[in-house]
Amino acid sequence: MSVNEPASAQPYYLAPAGFSARVNLVAGWLARHGVSLLGTAELSVRGRTSGRTQRVPVHPHRHGGKQYLVSARGHGQWVRNMRVAGGGELRVGRRRSRFTAVEVPVAERPEVLRSYLKKWGWEVKGYFRGVTADASEEELAAAAPDHPVFLISVER
Repeated sequence: MSVNEPASAQPYYLAPAGFSARVNLVAGWLARHGVSLLGTAELSVRGRTSGRTQRVPVHPHRHGGKQYLVSARGHGQWVRNMRVAGGGELRVGRRRSRFTAVEVPVAERPEVLRSYLKKWGWEVKGYFRGVTADASEEELAAAAPDHPVFLISVER
């Protein structure tokens, strides 16, 4: 659990299952082989306990001239691993970008979440429990603890 969130709260996470899990496998495979679906990339991050690389498809999101990774599904394994690793790699085909990552405090997430939902809401709306890009500031603030956001800086 991040220092930005209450220790007593059960972290929200909606694991991929069924069709969604198969779509994730296909999207990751495509990104790994050079096909990015609307900006999808494959994230590689070192496992916090196993040390093995975990790979998952993600939607790197640009907002305000900065790049972010948003976890639509909540506090999944890649989020927990990113908190420990402090960075990873994004890949589309042979193009690989190593980056460092800093978790965005909960209070600063709503603006990024709104722009993320404007772009990706059609795909991720089921994970935000009714919160959309048109939600009030209060609704976005209430959803923010459930959706970790990382500011990423690509290494040159």
